[in-house]
Amino acid sequence: MAATILIVVIPPILAAGGASTLSGVIANPPNVLFIVIDDLNDWVGCLGGHPQAQTPNLDRLAARGTLFANAHVQAPLCNPSRASVLTGLRPGSTGIYGLIPGIRAVASTTNCVTLPQYFERHGYFTATYGKVFHDASIPPDLQKHEFDIWGPSPDMPLPQKKFVNTPDPIRAMDWGVFPEDDPAQADWITADNAVAQLKSRPANKPFFLAVGFRLPHVPCFASQKWFDRYPPEDQIILPPYLANDRNDVPFFAWYLHWKVPEPRLTWLKEANQWRALVRAYLASTTFMDSQLGRVLDALDASGEASNTVIVAWSDNGWHLGEKDITGKNSLWERSTHVPLIFAGPGVSLGGRCRRPAELLDIYPTLVELCGLSQKSGLEGHSLVPQLKDTNAKRPWPAITTANQGNDSIRTEQWRYIRYGDGSQELYNEQNDHNEWTNLAGDIHYDGLINKLAHWLPKDRPLAPGSAYRTLTQTNGVWYWEGKPIKPEELQD
Repeated sequence: MAATILIVVIPPILAAGGASTLSGVIANPPNVLFIVIDDLNDWVGCLGGHPQAQTPNLDRLAARGTLFANAHVQAPLCNPSRASVLTGLRPGSTGIYGLIPGIRAVASTTNCVTLPQYFERHGYFTATYGKVFHDASIPPDLQKHEFDIWGPSPDMPLPQKKFVNTPDPIRAMDWGVFPEDDPAQADWITADNAVAQLKSRPANKPFFLAVGFRLPHVPCFASQKWFDRYPPEDQIILPPYLANDRNDVPFFAWYLHWKVPEPRLTWLKEANQWRALVRAYLASTTFMDSQLGRVLDALDASGEASNTVIVAWSDNGWHLGEKDITGKNSLWERSTHVPLIFAGPGVSLGGRCRRPAELLDIYPTLVELCGLSQKSGLEGHSLVPQLKDTNAKRPWPAITTANQGNDSIRTEQWRYIRYGDGSQELYNEQNDHNEWTNLAGDIHYDGLINKLAHWLPKDRPLAPGSAYRTLTQTNGVWYWEGKPIKPEELQD
């Protein structure tokens, strides 16, 4: 009797999260240049958020790829926002809402496969420079498990004395001309390291290079030549502002900006610092953009640009007087709306997509663009259909969560907000982009509100050790951490 030969083909062992330890399923997987910007709102030339904004390098990146003009963050604060992007999970799943804890200190994310880890397990060389993860969110002894190379993340330079004596004396709450020379800036050093890495990349592997710029996060510093690119302070255009804007806004909204170091608009006016801050924000943004340009130029010089997927995004926006506040951590457009640009193979040139997009979508989009095996458990949705056709349908809205139990739903036309006490806001973004008229009290919109409320997150666990404090209201009395407070205290 003839012998029977049985051949068994054993597939590659799957790493955590279902990732093959081999390279992607396409023959020549593209590289990834992953650019993170800190606190940049839509004051970008190609987004038109401010008429004087100068961002030529972000603009040229948008021209060579696709701009998502309606992209929003999962959380309007750096740590929970970055945690969401890098894990592919919403704040309600990670339990991270504040500046602490980091993702490796939270049970739901301790063993999750982060975005750089997923690419490493598919055969990529990975490196990071600058602020990509939130500072200190990954302990030094664990950094080697996130990237092959965890490079320097320099802090912002500080003068010997603050230029602006803000109500909160912390050193970071400052703006002005500093330092004298650009190479002293943190973002210059980060760009230097990224450029060097592009020159010395491994020849036998695709690369995943993460580059994190700190500006225009405060302190808003730039050398004189970047300030000189803008008109004098008395010619700086202020953002659109309505004096009684908050008359129809729920009082609970003040809670999201209470006990924060950023000054109120009332103080900026009294101190004659409003235009100075706007000019410094614009100048520091333009300097950051110049460093992004250095990295793009180095990629072009490397010969790898045609086979590199580039994604550039900001972790949250920033108010500069709108709604009477400066800073972030609101559920309004100025705080949630950020740049999101893709370029490279598989991406349409000069595309502009108005469909709502979330930063949470970055993880699955990169996985698909690079031909990697599908990652299970991600809560975002790939943007590849819109990268091919900017008019492709997209049924999901963009959902933003600010602290536990406060959420925003953003579609192409509407923004719906529900706060922890049940109060609401509704804005028609097509004819009220400044969000000056809250329609939530009009019964004609009750049906729409019920439809939008369907998207509100259901699960809101809180991670142990979270820097999260509670404001409650009982029988008309407000309590902060269990102690009664006066309403006017929230507005100060």
